[in-house]
Amino acid sequence: MAARPRAPGVPRVIGVGLLGYGFAGRSFHAPLLRAVEGFRILGIVTRDPGRAEAARRENPGARVVDDAASLLGERSIELVVVVTPNERHVPLGIAALEAGKHVVVDKPIARSAAEATRLADAALRSGRLLSVYQNRRWDGDFLTVRQLVGDGLLGPIDSIESRFGSHLPEIAGWRERPEEAGGPLYDLGSHLVDQAVQLFGPVLRVYAELDERRPGTLVPDSVFLSLTHASGVRSRIWTSFVTAELGPRFLVRGTRGEFQKFGRDVQERQLIAGLGPGDDGWGSESEELWGTLRVAGAVPVERRLPTATGAYQRFYELLRDAIARGGPAPVEPAESIAVLRVLEAALVSARERRAVEP
Repeated sequence: MAARPRAPGVPRVIGVGLLGYGFAGRSFHAPLLRAVEGFRILGIVTRDPGRAEAARRENPGARVVDDAASLLGERSIELVVVVTPNERHVPLGIAALEAGKHVVVDKPIARSAAEATRLADAALRSGRLLSVYQNRRWDGDFLTVRQLVGDGLLGPIDSIESRFGSHLPEIAGWRERPEEAGGPLYDLGSHLVDQAVQLFGPVLRVYAELDERRPGTLVPDSVFLSLTHASGVRSRIWTSFVTAELGPRFLVRGTRGEFQKFGRDVQERQLIAGLGPGDDGWGSESEELWGTLRVAGAVPVERRLPTATGAYQRFYELLRDAIARGGPAPVEPAESIAVLRVLEAALVSARERRAVEP
């Protein structure tokens, strides 16, 4: 991964402690923190010997320990990034805030809106910044949809369909456990609902169908949500651990046309492959994956639309500026709490087979 040029006006380097070095910590957070000017990873917590070895190799100079308490006592660490299983988000986040640290928590912020509110209240008491890593706000396909909606080219929007699945035939890992708010509803739905709310505003009603398809699963692994927004737009969301092929990633319909997009944002694959911000092709999608725009009129238009360049690094650039210069967090806790209320309403809706207000 190539180093980024120095960001103009960055007043100082922010010391970072990573709590967790599993898939998300190692593949998403650490590479971006290394790439964005203004951060330096000073400490990493992991109890796994293999991950500890990788952490030392990939983050020269970082102190790697197996206990969060010793890292939270380090005065040089100003920002703590919590990238642990979900049940640890709130206790570790509160401990870091009470130690005087700014905090980023990976999505979902917590297992419930009540838990997340406790964490947000702790941030208010501490006077420190708390943000949530909703990186898919900077997916290239989502940025493309957001631009289309904002430009009004499709006319007033009637509905959007959003799909994101994973093929996980084997039931394994903490993301499948009920006590971790496991399953695609919270793991992937926290992204998709957040995107829908960013596009069309607060949700008034939730209808959900949650199914258990794989033998032995302890959580719903196939999810459908229908969200009615205060703006009048309806978002229909599919997410699953059963299959990755659920149809188009996005289908947006307006009064004057529609936009259909297949495929997934490239940044996750690129990060896993060792690429990142500053490398050639970072966040850029090949032409064969561009979406199709259809606009009605006297002369109907149908054309391929280039996908916007993805920018996961933007989260940490905004966070750096918020810490160093003041200003809002890139993702406010209240936004993620609102998403959790939608997910909780989905659980009630599926159980009672009716639409529910979040």
